[in-house]
Amino acid sequence: MAIVRQVKYGQGAGILVSRWTGKIIGGILGLLLAKGSILGLLLGMLLGHQFDRGFAGGGFAGFSRVSPARRRAVFFETVFLAMGHLAKADGRVSPEEIQAARAYMHALNLAPEEVQRAIDLFTRGKDPAFPLERQIGALQEVCRGQPDLVRSFLEVMVDMSLSKGHVTSAERDLLWRMAAGLNVGRMEMAQLEALIRAQRTFRGGGYASQGAHAPDALAQAYAALGLASNASDKDVKTAYRRLMNQHHPDKLAARGLPESMLEGAKERTREIRSAYEIIRDHRGMQ
Repeated sequence: MAIVRQVKYGQGAGILVSRWTGKIIGGILGLLLAKGSILGLLLGMLLGHQFDRGFAGGGFAGFSRVSPARRRAVFFETVFLAMGHLAKADGRVSPEEIQAARAYMHALNLAPEEVQRAIDLFTRGKDPAFPLERQIGALQEVCRGQPDLVRSFLEVMVDMSLSKGHVTSAERDLLWRMAAGLNVGRMEMAQLEALIRAQRTFRGGGYASQGAHAPDALAQAYAALGLASNASDKDVKTAYRRLMNQHHPDKLAARGLPESMLEGAKERTREIRSAYEIIRDHRGMQ
């Protein structure tokens, strides 16, 4: 845990500097060029703010210092290494966890050589001595400025941990460590877990295929979108758009999600859309 905290705080300090560097330098230059004018200070800080935004996002004008190929490779490796480590977190790999890992690989439609690589990574990750913090640090570095990719990774981990129907204390501790290494707090992880649980129920109950005809369809649809039944129409639309944006395959592909993992994103968008349509039709929303 100490290693994770050092990484988190060290990165946090760097982010703090990067977020203010451009504003400070821009403000000083603005003052000098405008001979002490407040307007010059403000304009300089505005330009500096644009610099900081570009720096935080990993580049300028859409240029990233991490190539998409590198990001895809690290993401793929980290998913299966961490999946193996998570499966062994409580001392043994259960049949449900093995089945979940195989089902995930099958759903990705991996080529034979990719399946073998995924299995090798999963096996390496099961080693208790595997340096997980270092691998999570590598993922955090290539996903800097890409929160939807970080969320996609954590969704896979949470989904894996729920394959047995419950999360052990050892698994939860490991999930928190991974989240901390990616600068994601426990409150956000709790919200993510609740949403993943609801979406697993929605998926397992066949609500996406049966629609409004399934028992309890409306209640499960609200849960799958992370909403209460008394949410306003505006809140329903906002939740739907946010979830669709987070899981849109084309956007995730552009941000560096491996092509082999896009099918999972497509399935999630179908489930999200189905849940939204059940609520929309019940309310008569346009």
